[in-house]
Amino acid sequence: MLETIEKINSAVNNFIWGVPAMICIIGVGLYLSIRTNFLQIRKFPYAIKTTIGRMFKKKEASDGSITPFQAVCTALAATVGTGNIAGVAGAIAIGGPGAVFWMWISALLGMCTKFTEVTLAVHFREKNAEGDYVGGPMYYIKNGLGKNWQFLAVLFSAFGVLTVFGTGNATQVNTITTAIDSALLNYNVISQNGVSTLNLIMGIAITVLVGLVLLGGIKRIGKVAEKLVPFMALFYVILAIGVIILNYRHVPTVFASIFEGAFKPSSVTGGVVGSIFICMKKGVSRGIFSNEAGLGTGSIAHACADTRKPVKQGFFGIFEVFADTIVICTLTALVILCSGVSIDFGKAAGAELTIQGFTSTYGNWVSLFTAVAMCCFAFSTIIGWGLYGARCIEFLFSSKVIKPFMVVYSLVAILGATVDLGLIWSIADTFNGLMAIPNLIALFLLSGTVVKLIKEYTEF
Repeated sequence: MLETIEKINSAVNNFIWGVPAMICIIGVGLYLSIRTNFLQIRKFPYAIKTTIGRMFKKKEASDGSITPFQAVCTALAATVGTGNIAGVAGAIAIGGPGAVFWMWISALLGMCTKFTEVTLAVHFREKNAEGDYVGGPMYYIKNGLGKNWQFLAVLFSAFGVLTVFGTGNATQVNTITTAIDSALLNYNVISQNGVSTLNLIMGIAITVLVGLVLLGGIKRIGKVAEKLVPFMALFYVILAIGVIILNYRHVPTVFASIFEGAFKPSSVTGGVVGSIFICMKKGVSRGIFSNEAGLGTGSIAHACADTRKPVKQGFFGIFEVFADTIVICTLTALVILCSGVSIDFGKAAGAELTIQGFTSTYGNWVSLFTAVAMCCFAFSTIIGWGLYGARCIEFLFSSKVIKPFMVVYSLVAILGATVDLGLIWSIADTFNGLMAIPNLIALFLLSGTVVKLIKEYTEF
């Protein structure tokens, strides 16, 4: 029975995160870019000026909402996660350095996709019974496409609820416990026998922390995100830039390997990775998995922003993909490639490859700091996905189920810390990909609305 489920899930997962899905996500991104005359490139300076400029403005949000900066931090909390550390390492190991180039391409198109998602989410949002702004793919499907398309909104929400417990919580908690265990074992602070007890304690502690944040509502989620995300991002960026500076002589060679490997992988990987298709697939899929452009999830957080201008908030979507993939993912790639660590091309790799890049440059002591960074990344993802799950289950039922959901969601952290859930990880990943299908259909059908909103926006 278990083997049958594994085979079915593997087949569906390979399709969802395979060529057809990537063609759809890249295709919709390209279509939206053409319809908006490549807004993400034309107005990129304006987007950076608008977003970064608004970040430093002190402003209190009205009731039922959060500030635009808190909204982007909440969205980044969910997207900037272990995928930026482990996902990039895996893409390079399987696809070669050229995978980074295709990651950039997916991000370039993903900027426009994310802009569209955020703009529609703010434009079609509602206020719930509690007086909070609610929005996202399920609401722009419901309010933008009408009753005949309602089933897509239900599908998106159902897949979202099924996804959050695995992708958003248990796997992230597992990352936290693994990072801390490795760091403490490395310094002989604990023995192998004490790991299970420590993991249980960590699971309970994470459950309490997640519950305190999520049960405080959208205001508390926003306040935690706006403090945690800039800290963890800046912390990681400084560590990564340090590696690059200390290995600056390798930088030209690394960039040459990225561009050459994108079109001729075998020349860089010694023939192990000889297919452009594998290189492209790994780069694109890891880019999409990291920045979530096309999945629609980030727009749920942006819909809570205290703003009357959907297009203006949409520029935060461009900034979000840029910060997540072009900045943080690229820095991770450079840490691995500039440090000169041995890469076993063609074989799976994860966060350990990135950590090796740091330790080979700074020494073993930095493993403690990378453990802290990974904990922050994973915890922020748990918080962000908690909001997404709450909004999805609220759409399916009502706002009355939010608090019971938050309690159950928080308790899953104990399972993630103590139990090897195996197949659950893969199933959650499949449902995560399935969320993209109704969202992409909606983005394609509502592209005209976005073009109209851009034309009406007069602040360029």
